[in-house]
Amino acid sequence: MNSSLRSIPRAKSLQEQTYLALRASILSGEILPGEKLVETQLAKKLEVSRTPIREAIRQLQRENLLTADTSGGVKVTVISAIDAEQLYDCRIALEELAVREACTQATLAQIQKINKWVRLAEQLLESGFQEKSAEMLEIDYQFYLAIVESSSNKWLIYLLDQVFDKMKLLRVQTTKSNRRVLEIREEHSQVAQAIAKRDTETAVQLIRTHLLASKERVI
Repeated sequence: MNSSLRSIPRAKSLQEQTYLALRASILSGEILPGEKLVETQLAKKLEVSRTPIREAIRQLQRENLLTADTSGGVKVTVISAIDAEQLYDCRIALEELAVREACTQATLAQIQKINKWVRLAEQLLESGFQEKSAEMLEIDYQFYLAIVESSSNKWLIYLLDQVFDKMKLLRVQTTKSNRRVLEIREEHSQVAQAIAKRDTETAVQLIRTHLLASKERVI
C-alpha cells in the first residue's frame, strides 16, 4: 500500500530523559557504587516529580544497575569479586569472537574508527589523564564498541552491550583504588594494528592476553 505517512518526530519523554540522566550518572561514577538513591533528592536535582524518578529506578533495577537494600530503598549495584570474574570470563569469550569477525568484516571506515579511539587515548595520556579518568574510561569503552560494531553481528553487539554496562560499573568501582586499570594504551594499539592487517590469530591472541591482564589488574 502506497502511503505518504511518516513517523512523527518527538522529543524524548520525561521518564526517558530521567532514566537516561540517572543511567549516565551511575555509569560515569557521578553516583558511586553502593551509594543510596533518595527519590526526593533526585527529583529536586533533576527538577521533575517523583513519578518519573520511580519509573527510571525500576528500569535501572531491571538492568541490574540498581539493587534494593535492606532498608527498602535502592543503591547503585556493587560488583562482587565473583561477579567481576564471571563478567570477565563472558567478556573474553565474546570479544574473541568480535575480534575474529572484525578481522574479516571490518570496512576501512570502521578500522579508521578503531584507530581514532587509540589516538584519542594516546593524546589524553600525553596531556596527563590523572584528573580525567572518567574520560579515559569512556574512550576505552568506545574502542571496544568500535571493534564489536565492525563484526557486523547484531546479536554479538547486543550481548556485549549488556556486559559493557556492568564492566563500566566495575571500572568506576575499581579505578578509585587502583589506577593501574587505566594502563592499557599500548595493548589497544597492538590489537588495532592486528585488525587492520586482517591478522585474525594474532588479533584474537592479543585481545585475550589484554583482557586477561585487565582482569588481573581489576580483580
